[in-house]
Amino acid sequence: MESFIINLLNGLSWGMLLFLISVGLTTVFGVLGVLNFAHGSFFMLGAYLCMQVMHIVPSFWVGLLVGPLVVALLAALVEKQLLRRVYGRDIAFQLLLTFAILLVLDDGVRIIWGPGYHVVEPPAVLAGVFSLFDNTYPIYRLFLVFAGPVIGLMLWAFFRFSRWGKRIRAAAMDPEMAEGIGIRVPLLFTAVFALGCWLAGMGGALAAPHQSLAPAMGERIIIESFIVVVAGGMGSFPGAFIGALALGLFESFGTVFLGRVQMAIPYIVLAAVLLIRPRGLFGQED
Repeated sequence: MESFIINLLNGLSWGMLLFLISVGLTTVFGVLGVLNFAHGSFFMLGAYLCMQVMHIVPSFWVGLLVGPLVVALLAALVEKQLLRRVYGRDIAFQLLLTFAILLVLDDGVRIIWGPGYHVVEPPAVLAGVFSLFDNTYPIYRLFLVFAGPVIGLMLWAFFRFSRWGKRIRAAAMDPEMAEGIGIRVPLLFTAVFALGCWLAGMGGALAAPHQSLAPAMGERIIIESFIVVVAGGMGSFPGAFIGALALGLFESFGTVFLGRVQMAIPYIVLAAVLLIRPRGLFGQED
């Protein structure tokens, strides 16, 4: 029973981190129609910037606020100066451009912070462990279990009820009509790309006390995020949540019951979903 609960919490905490990354990725695709291959690098950058801010101001909460904000500002610059030039063109241009951005960001991290590993300590209030039957469990991981749904609920409320959220949905459905009624679509696209990368940066900052920081830390997360987005349905908010939660739980319990096969679980889950629902669990059929 204790092992089941610990694996359940591990799966939920990893799933909620995956959700934060995946929901940013699916939001950008749903509105801009862009597959951002560099999304994992923005996740990595959020973690490193959080660590850097903590070296200046020894507060995790300040790093959590400032790190993702800097990521969002950088993303806005990238969208305005680079990504905007490939809208409406073949998807190969988008993938090549975002892959080039990924390489630049990865090398930039290696130049600034070095190729080694870094460790970020959780804030004092979330440090330590709590008793769980005859075992202990890190308080910070439990915090992640609740942080993901809270941010997700705030994001859903923003898109559903706010004026900006309604404008974003209108631009996603018909950009030309939205521009015709006075919505500044280019500015809106910049804001959406910045928001998606802010979510990636927030995921990275939250992951910083959860795992070691290394220049390649965005590679695993972007692969699994793509799996979540495709399995859940491209551009689907509920799909990102259910997909991330399911993948996190499958991976957590898979390490116990399947051993080395666990490494193939994300691909097995993706294949199983696409065999049943080719457009993903919540994807819209033609």
